[in-house]
Amino acid sequence: MPSTDCHAGSSSVKWSGSADPAGSACDRLPNHSPPQNQEACSVETILKSPTKTVVIGPGRPFVIIGERINPTGRKKLAAEMAAGDFSRVIADALAQVEAGAQVLDVNAGVPLANEPELMAEAIRLVQQTVDTPVCIDSSVVQALESGLKAALGKPLVNSVTGEDERLDAILPLVAERGAAVIGISNDETGISYDPMERFKIAKKIVERAESYGIPRADVLIDPLAMPVGAVQGAGKHLFDIVRMVREELGCNTICGASNISFGLPNRPILNATFVAMAIAAGMPCTITNPLDHEIRQAIRAADVMMGTDENCYAWIMAQRQAAAEIAGPATGEPSERVSRREARRQAREQ
Repeated sequence: MPSTDCHAGSSSVKWSGSADPAGSACDRLPNHSPPQNQEACSVETILKSPTKTVVIGPGRPFVIIGERINPTGRKKLAAEMAAGDFSRVIADALAQVEAGAQVLDVNAGVPLANEPELMAEAIRLVQQTVDTPVCIDSSVVQALESGLKAALGKPLVNSVTGEDERLDAILPLVAERGAAVIGISNDETGISYDPMERFKIAKKIVERAESYGIPRADVLIDPLAMPVGAVQGAGKHLFDIVRMVREELGCNTICGASNISFGLPNRPILNATFVAMAIAAGMPCTITNPLDHEIRQAIRAADVMMGTDENCYAWIMAQRQAAAEIAGPATGEPSERVSRREARRQAREQ
C-alpha cells in the first residue's frame, strides 16, 4: 500500500504498512481480559511548574494540554514570533488556562528563524504569565534542549519517535532533566496501518526509555489517531491500543484530538465524541484546543460519567459560569468576565 502524507501533532509523517485499512488489522489485537497488574493500571505521570503540580492518570480528572501556542498554520503568530513579538503567545496562554487547560504546549517552529532561541523565550514568557506546567514541542533536538534549560519544574517533552537515532538523541536529555516525554508510535517506516505494529513501537520506546533511567510513569504513549474517514475502524484501533499500553506496558497515553476527523464534515462533533470515547478507554489526557466548546463539554461530561468529577462539582460550576457569562454583568458594574472574553476572542484570531 502506498504511503500517504498526514500531519500528526507538529510533524509531518507518512502512513505505511500492509494491514488492511478497512479494519481487519484489529483482528490481530488480543482480547482484553481484566488486567493482572493493577499497579500498572494506576500509574501516574506528574508534571510540575514552580507552583502547581498536575497529575495525569486513571481515576483522575482528564487533563487538557492546550495546543494553541504553535505557529504552524498561523501566519500572524509566526510573523510576530519571528519579529520578537510574543504578545499573542501571552494572550494564547491566558485564554487557554482560563478555558481549562492544565498544561500548555509550546511550539516555536517558525520557518527560517532561530527555533532554539524562540523556544527558550516563549517558555520563559509563558511561565511568567501562567502557573501551569509546560510541554516543549519540537522535532528539532536543539530546540528541545533549549526549552528544557528554560523550563522550570518538571516539563513534558513532545516528543520522541521510534527511530534509534531519535531515541538516542532525545531520551538522554529527558533523563538528565528529570522530565516526562511523549513517545509517538511511528518509526523510520512511517505509521503502520497495523495497530499491533504501533504497539510494538510503543513497547520499544518504553523499554529504551527505561534503559536511560526514565520510569514508565514518565512516558506518555501516543498511539496516533488515523483519519477515520480514510481508515475504517481507526477509532476502535486506537482505543484498543490505549488499553494495551495501560495494561501491558504500564504507561499512560495521549494523542492529538483533531486528526481523527480529517477530511470529514462537522469535525468538532467527531473530535468531541472521539475524546469522550478515548477517556472511556483509559486515555487520561490529550493535546487539544481548550477554546473549542464541544471538546470542553465532552471532557467535562466524560469526567462526570467516569466518576472523576466528585459530586459533579466541576460540571455544575462550568454550566453556572457559562450561564452567567451569557447573562452578562449588571449595568455599570465592572466585570472580569468581559476581559476574559476579550482574551479568548483575541486568542482565536489567526
